[in-house]
Formats: sequence, C-alpha cells, structure tokens
Amino acid sequence: MLQIDPRTPPPSFALFQLGFRPFFSGAALFGITAVGLWMATYVFGRDATPASLPPVVWHGHEMVFGYTMAVVAGFLLTAVSNWTGQPSLKGPSLAVTFALWLGARAAFYVPGKGLWLAAAADLAFLCVLFYGVARPVLRVRQWKQVGILAKLVLMLAASATFYAGALGYLADGIQWGLYGGLYLILALVFMMARRVVPFFIERGVDEDFVPRNRRWLDIASLFGVLVWAVFEVFLPGQTMVIGLLSLALFCMHALRLVDWHTPGIWRKPLLWSLFLGYGALVAGFGLRVLSVWGEVSPFIALHAFAYGGIGMVTLGMMSRVALGHTGRNVFSPPPAIRWFLALLAAGALSRVLLPLLDGAHYTLWIGLSQALWILAFAHFAIIYLPMLARPRIDGRPG
Repeated sequence: MLQIDPRTPPPSFALFQLGFRPFFSGAALFGITAVGLWMATYVFGRDATPASLPPVVWHGHEMVFGYTMAVVAGFLLTAVSNWTGQPSLKGPSLAVTFALWLGARAAFYVPGKGLWLAAAADLAFLCVLFYGVARPVLRVRQWKQVGILAKLVLMLAASATFYAGALGYLADGIQWGLYGGLYLILALVFMMARRVVPFFIERGVDEDFVPRNRRWLDIASLFGVLVWAVFEVFLPGQTMVIGLLSLALFCMHALRLVDWHTPGIWRKPLLWSLFLGYGALVAGFGLRVLSVWGEVSPFIALHAFAYGGIGMVTLGMMSRVALGHTGRNVFSPPPAIRWFLALLAAGALSRVLLPLLDGAHYTLWIGLSQALWILAFAHFAIIYLPMLARPRIDGRPG
C-alpha cells in the first residue's frame, strides 16, 4: 500500500500533488483554446494556427497529442498509484512533466525553429510520462500493465514519426504519425473502458445489475482493433479489408454495449456520458463501413471516433476521476455536470449526424459543434479548476 504520513498537512495549493490535477486542468483549458483557434481559422477564415504546420495538420496533431495526451497522462499518472501502491510523479517532477507538455503546445508558434522545439518538448514529455508510469509498475512487477506501457512506447514512436514527416525527413511521416497516434488512443480507450466502465455501471446504478463480459469478445476486439489500425495507417488502399474489419468491430463492440446496458445508466450523467462515448466509437466503425461501401466521407467516421468517442469518454472520465480523487462523492456529482456533458453530446451530433442529414450547411454544423465543445469545456473548467488546484476536502494528501 502507498504509505503517506497522516501528520503532514496537505499544502494549500495542490495542483502538483497528483497527475490528474495539472493535466486535467491543462486539457480543459487547451481544449477550449485549440478548438477556438481552429474555429477562427476554419469558420471565420482568420488563420490563427501556427505557420509551422498546415492548419488542418496542426488541428489534428494538437487534438491527439495535445488535448488527448494530457487526459491520458493525468489518468495514468493517477491510476498507476492505485494499481501498484507505489507513488507516481508529484511535486517538482510532475511540474516539469507538465511544463514539457505545455511547452510543446507553445513551441509551434516560435518563428523559425518552432517545429524543432515542439518535437524536442513533445518527445521529452512522452519519455518522462513513460518513466512515470513504468517505474511503479516495474517496481512491483505488475506485468498485466505491460499493454499500457507498450502503447506509450508506440505513442512515442508515432510522435517521432509525425515530426520526422513534418521536418521533411519521412515522406509519409505526418500521415503515419497522426493516424497512428489517433488509433493508439482508440486502442487505449477501449482497453481502459473495458476495465472501468462495467465496474462503474455495476457500482453506480440504483438497480441490481451485473454487466456481462465475454472472454472471447475481449480477446477478439483487442486484436481486431490493432489489425484494423495497421491497415488504416499503412495500407489505406485495402478498402475491402478495412470495410470487413470495420464491420466485425462494429458488431463486436455493439454486442458489448448491449451486455453493459441497463436503464439505470440514463439517470446517472457520469455513466451515460461514458456509455454514449463508447456508443460513438461503435458508430465510428459503422460509418467507416459506409465510407467504404457507401457515400459517407471517411472524415465523418473519423470525427465520430475523435469528437464523439474520445471527447465524451475523456470528459466523462475527467469529471469522475477528479471528484473521487479530491475526496468528493462520485455517486452524487454536482448537478451542473449533466449540462456540460449534454452540451458535448449535442456537439458530437452536430459534428457527425447533421452533416450527413444536411451537407449543404456543412460549415454551419462544424461551427456549431466547435461552439458546443468550447461551451462544454468552459463549463467544466469553471466547476473543476478550483477543485483541481485546492487540497482534497477530506484532508488526505493527493
């Protein structure tokens, strides 16, 4: 067990006491900023993105390696202590890790050498993050976490590949790195969702319910996503195979949703947000099938994964984790939580569904989805930033 001296009073400023605090704060504020800059560029035609990258490439990179990796870092640096009973990064070491992440976001705007600076900071951040997660895991030889460590190594490789392409050293580096990073995030989300979502549902609903988990589905879906991602990144011309794999994954993950569903979910915003996020990931596979054998743009499927799936799951997880780790009751969250989660769900519909129904107003629906994203994260920030900066309300460290 993690040994903490109860006689040591927690500091009044607790931002760097545990990984979720700075990284969830940074993810929320950067999520607002990055989408705001993209909105100014895409909707209003005023290029607010850095000159070091094409606007659409910067947008994709920063939502994957900026926003989402901040959430991943905050979650893993917090969860690894619970998993292993060992301390993770805190205090100055955590502050340096956060500074590397933040520095990479700012470096893109440095004239001349911005890409080099961003690459150095981003790669250093991922190396330190790997160290922060791997050290406690290896100390207690908790080998069941090797899959997570492997994904962090692959994220480092994807980031290096992206920068090799952006700096002109690898012809397909931008595409490989960006899509590889996105699909690694998807694989990580599926892995973590399998661990926590059925547990949260069983503990969180008012009725007696035990979600069903099928061993064959766990194995088949895990390897199916990895094979699908390899084809998507390196063999995008194999559309028949991609379509069949997408169909198989759609069916498998839809079955998992059926196995996890109970009506009590819809009375609990911290549950229905995760369930809807997982449903958006399932819809992403279905839309990918339609992009192969229909007339749906593959970018619609991409944003079902990214905005609907990753966006909803990460905001729902940040909302729950921050409550629990600041000493608050996760079964009685602030009422306002349902509103910002509903705003983000509406934004996902605007980004994915409305362009399908009314393509003539495509830019309008994109702009609406961006505005709803900003409103949702601004609402989250107003409620949660004070929690994240202050000590736990129960007086415990962390």
